[in-house]
Amino acid sequence: MTKTMKVCFVGAGNMAVEHAKAFSALKNVEIVGVTGRSEFKADNFANQFRTSSYSTIAEMYETSQADMVVTAVNEVSSRDVSLQCLKYPWTCLFEKPVGQNLKQAEEILSAAEAKKANVFVGLNRRSYNSTRKVLNDLSHDSSPRVINVFDQQNKQVARDIGHPEELVENWMYANSIHLVDYLTLFGRGDITDVELIKPFDRENPTSVVAALKFSSGDLGLYQAAWQGPGPWAVIVSTDLNRYELAPLEKLTIQKLGERVKNEWPYENEGDPVLCIKSGFLNQAMELVRFGQTGRTSLTTLKEATQSMRLVAQLYRV
Repeated sequence: MTKTMKVCFVGAGNMAVEHAKAFSALKNVEIVGVTGRSEFKADNFANQFRTSSYSTIAEMYETSQADMVVTAVNEVSSRDVSLQCLKYPWTCLFEKPVGQNLKQAEEILSAAEAKKANVFVGLNRRSYNSTRKVLNDLSHDSSPRVINVFDQQNKQVARDIGHPEELVENWMYANSIHLVDYLTLFGRGDITDVELIKPFDRENPTSVVAALKFSSGDLGLYQAAWQGPGPWAVIVSTDLNRYELAPLEKLTIQKLGERVKNEWPYENEGDPVLCIKSGFLNQAMELVRFGQTGRTSLTTLKEATQSMRLVAQLYRV
């Protein structure tokens, strides 16, 4: 018989609810607990998903004996919550970013490696159906790749949302990580060179432009508009095809010899009836698959930390 996987949650806000909706839609999954900074939110979460609310992570593990824990807390709390979760022998899915900055990410990675823990990171854009389609196509195309990544950020918008200043000053780790991660996802081999054509200016952030080289011969171009307009977009060009993710969940493909961009349908784009997005649903399925088979396509903590290192290189932070 297929084992029922017991999953619990640290954090009870909107992001945790999105994860929980995905897990609750799967067979052989039982949501066995939640703990959060807000007792009110934790109780509401527990009522919504018919589970128990706990005061601490320790109490939740000891009582539930969960197989898996999903953390979805604010970035300021990420380091401490991650280190607490690593005290127990469950499989972890940490919502990005793991730590406010590279120093914290490296600390968490070291702790996880010392424990030989199974830790994955919720970079859910990797789990979009659009992204997965591009990855599948690229696996059959050995020609060189040029990866164009277009980012857009604004510190003042982050402040207006209510984020604390320490997080605003690390906003490239908190939010640009989504776009930077596409470079390490699509680029093959090691990054051998990062040329900052227009470096980041902390005091007057306007734009960042950089060129990357990979040991495989692939090239990356990163452009970020700070305090200016611009959509999030990723374009991957090979000798055979041009893939455009703009917005990231929408894919168009232009083939060699064609002048038109063909829209790839939004087939199986999550579950519209239950309002579950494909990124969350695919992540949940992959975490459960790991628990049952030991195999998964989820982003490992080591891979996510590589993207954090690239953020540090691109922004000199």
